Amino acid sequence: MDINLIPKIKHTNSNNFFLLAGPCAIEGEEMALRIAEKIVAITDKLEIPFVFKGSFKKANRSRIDSFTGIGDEKALKILRKVSETFDVPTVTDIHEVSDAIKAAEYVDVLQIPAFLVRQTDLVVAAAKTGKVVNLKKGQFMSPSAMKHAVQKVKDSGSEKAWITDRGTMFGYQDMLVDFRGIPEMRNYAPVVLDVTHSLQQPNQNSGVTGGRPDMIETIARAGVVNNVDGLFIETHFDPANAKSDGANMLDIAYLEKLLSNLVAIRKTVNSFN
Repeated sequence: MDINLIPKIKHTNSNNFFLLAGPCAIEGEEMALRIAEKIVAITDKLEIPFVFKGSFKKANRSRIDSFTGIGDEKALKILRKVSETFDVPTVTDIHEVSDAIKAAEYVDVLQIPAFLVRQTDLVVAAAKTGKVVNLKKGQFMSPSAMKHAVQKVKDSGSEKAWITDRGTMFGYQDMLVDFRGIPEMRNYAPVVLDVTHSLQQPNQNSGVTGGRPDMIETIARAGVVNNVDGLFIETHFDPANAKSDGANMLDIAYLEKLLSNLVAIRKTVNSFN
């Protein structure tokens, strides 16, 4: 899929990876705009194609008292405001067939969560909106199995599909990235590496997911070296107090240095191609 098909996407001739980044969930307008402004400044400086990410609701929670959102329409309107304010495309995840049409009115990319990527009706509904569909590889799926998810998008009349690898379950409480899957899945669609979710430590006894943010640069570097098309990084000004997935998010204070290093690595890799 040609990334130029995404409205408002910039810096597509830079030979850099593209970036999906933002908070795990939309917690409010001020925080979303503040995070977007910071990332836009960094990605413009480094000439990285950028898509702002934010979940308008969180349906997959371990506990019933976990944060799920500020209201669907309110959060989607904030995503639209981010797009209009900074002239950037946006992505959000959907969980039900009815979400596809609703979210497509506000964002440019519809993301299928890893736990739901085998849900045919959901994938088909997303594809039929005409939006780009970001298919997150199930933690329980092999890389080769993702060709069937991509084929569902194609059979629904769309060529606009990405695959995002967010790691594979390694025991009950850890994730592991198998970098052999990147070249394999690139045979089916552009591949994004979800750096922060692949460092989750799920199924904790507390009912709150843990993580290893200290390993973010290690995983991201390996992805860039292995020619991943895009990176997915959740970031926040105050991860410790984020309402969702704070344990594995990147403190935005470290984002520019991280991306600068990764751009330098990609430039070196490109010189060997």
